[in-house]
Amino acid sequence: MKHTIQSNRLADIEIIENFTDIAPLLTEKQVLVASERCLFCYDAPCINACPTAIDIPLFIRKINTGNAHGAAKEILSANILGGSCARVCPTETLCEDACVRNTHEDAPVSIGRLQRYAVEHLDPARGYPFTRAEETGKKIAVVGAGPAGLACAHRLAREGHQVTIFEAATKPGGLNEYGIAEYKLVNDYAQQEVEFVLQIGGIEIQYEKALGRDFTLKQLRDTHDAVFLGIGMGDSNGLNIPGEDLAGVEDAVDYISVLRQIDSLAELPVGQNIVVIGAGMTAIDIAVQSKKLGAGEVTMVYRRDQRAMGASVHEQELAQTHGVHFVFNAQPKQILGDENGVNAMQFNRTVVNEQGKLVATDEVIQLPCDLVFKAIGQKLHPDFLAQDSERPALCKSGRFAVDATFQTSIPKVYAGGDCIKGKDLVVEAVDHGNKAALTIHQVLQQEEKY
Repeated sequence: MKHTIQSNRLADIEIIENFTDIAPLLTEKQVLVASERCLFCYDAPCINACPTAIDIPLFIRKINTGNAHGAAKEILSANILGGSCARVCPTETLCEDACVRNTHEDAPVSIGRLQRYAVEHLDPARGYPFTRAEETGKKIAVVGAGPAGLACAHRLAREGHQVTIFEAATKPGGLNEYGIAEYKLVNDYAQQEVEFVLQIGGIEIQYEKALGRDFTLKQLRDTHDAVFLGIGMGDSNGLNIPGEDLAGVEDAVDYISVLRQIDSLAELPVGQNIVVIGAGMTAIDIAVQSKKLGAGEVTMVYRRDQRAMGASVHEQELAQTHGVHFVFNAQPKQILGDENGVNAMQFNRTVVNEQGKLVATDEVIQLPCDLVFKAIGQKLHPDFLAQDSERPALCKSGRFAVDATFQTSIPKVYAGGDCIKGKDLVVEAVDHGNKAALTIHQVLQQEEKY
């Protein structure tokens, strides 16, 4: 953090209460009622809407018949991070949006909360639900212990391969550990989930090992049978406006990371007038968490209109219920301040012209602020592959270009998660890791035949 904002702080007990689980576990009675609402559709649209294709009607039927353990096994077979996905997935725009009961007269089945209930009722006394195949002698390097890397590693380990995960941070979990709102993944759940993944065996994690700093892609290719890149993005987009370097201008991703690792939330700096630039999930997370920490005014500013927001309607409503204000059609112009930090930010109003292009007008609005959070997306860190002469090709978005099998332009080098084009969702990252692992396994099997 560049500086500390002093403000009227909430009492420690208030902050702790504010960061409790936003969607507590359903009771047995609630589960019975919710599961009975499922119509158990043949060719259910909710399955197609789930990136990992969990058989949703089947696991709900198992819950409904009292077999929560079996339901959990069904979920985890398709999505090894099914527990965290049940908590953080925008189910309202995925499986629940596709539910046939999702009409003006009816609400969709609570798929996400039922999934969480099932996973939390996996019975450890009945043993680990997966077995590791016979050792193949093949070694695969996975870069990044986030959702994509963990899913890829677990699937490969199940097939008998030896996997080494190289993680730049001191803890595994990636986005789940460092980038998700605290109130969505409580009680160190990300680490509990990693421990569960590693129980399969055949997976080693080496910490504080960063691509481009401690090893090159070529070194991995020379010492492994395949490489999977699940490195995320690593660098944040800038506003590129005057005043961006002032104290009090923070990156939302970095702040959330500090928030999730700090021992006492009461020690975090929080402003009285906060401006959040962006309109995606990260922008919502930092805005809501700022209010929960005791911030005065929190205003989210977006250069387009509300219909173009990346955050789901559910997340937008969450922000509004916490007192977050929205300003639309406003493009950052400059940040004002002095040696003590920021004190205001100016924006140009935007409109859509006759050609359908968003343009800035001469109308300027100014918002008072003592803290500005940038939440306008991320990009690949330039140092990742700086030492490699041969690098995977990038697509127009600046992320790794991959084919249908998640292979990059370099043979036997695969990629998934946020570092390739997608929706930047945990469940999607798991899907990428799963599918890349299956491709890697098939390729290695074919090589054994010849």
